[in-house]
Amino acid sequence: MVTTIQLDEKLKAKLNKMKVHPRETYNELISRLVNSYSCRDKGADRESLTETIEILSDPEAMREIAEGIEDYNKGRFKTLDQIKKELL
Repeated sequence: MVTTIQLDEKLKAKLNKMKVHPRETYNELISRLVNSYSCRDKGADRESLTETIEILSDPEAMREIAEGIEDYNKGRFKTLDQIKKELL
């Protein structure tokens, strides 16, 4: 079932800034936020939850994380052994 909610323009602008990428839907964004909040139920301490919220609220950090995951999935990374060989 799909439902409609009303948002004021200020909240909508904040949500847009929190998107990992422009095509992320509000449903995906809200699900991500709710899932991060629910980690509190798993015994995460207040400080950890605060840090998680800060990261999730930083659009640039979320974009960088998404880019890193994409790079990893496409094999664009170096192993620790490869880096050690380059440094020696």
